[in-house]
Amino acid sequence: MRLTDDRIREPFFEYLEEQYEGIRILEEKRIGRSRADILLVKDEELIGIEIKSDYDTYTRLKDQIRDYDRYYDRNYVLVGKSHEKHVSEHIPAYWGILVAEESGGVFAFTLLRRAEKNPKVRMEKKITLLWRRELAHIQELYKLPAYKQQSKEFVQQKILAKMDPEELQKALCRELMERDYTTIEEEIAEYRQARKRKQRKKIRIFFR
Repeated sequence: MRLTDDRIREPFFEYLEEQYEGIRILEEKRIGRSRADILLVKDEELIGIEIKSDYDTYTRLKDQIRDYDRYYDRNYVLVGKSHEKHVSEHIPAYWGILVAEESGGVFAFTLLRRAEKNPKVRMEKKITLLWRRELAHIQELYKLPAYKQQSKEFVQQKILAKMDPEELQKALCRELMERDYTTIEEEIAEYRQARKRKQRKKIRIFFR
């Protein structure tokens, strides 16, 4: 049976939870100009997974690979059975390959090739996955200056400069593992209100 993306996901999540202990699965993460289908967060590693169902083509894959390689420590492509023979021709040798198939309502996932360490990943990109609150938590835990009046990009650069890369990797994974989506709308509203107050203050100063 030919599989669509939405039919693959739930059974695949169950497969991942059976294969790995203590993981966090995040979906549809914006990375550069692409959107990663799945981000698998482990204690000290980020794994990206791009889904190519039986109904998908490789049209956008080159650009997606470029973006996945900048953000994630290892990467996999999960394909329907129809792509099994030729998918390796479209991805780097260090990417892993998983194959999904269904028979009689039962799903099976086969590890065709295990992913190797991604040689192109950049911490400067990985740190942009964190929210401002998560960056602040890292600053607090590692006793770094708060830089409350500075931009998110400024804070990212300071953390990169001051922290050991291995410690930062662990901290980044921990923040993503513990991410709380229930508070994000409230935090966005607070940020927008603060930004409006700042803009109004600038206008008042300009007209004095």
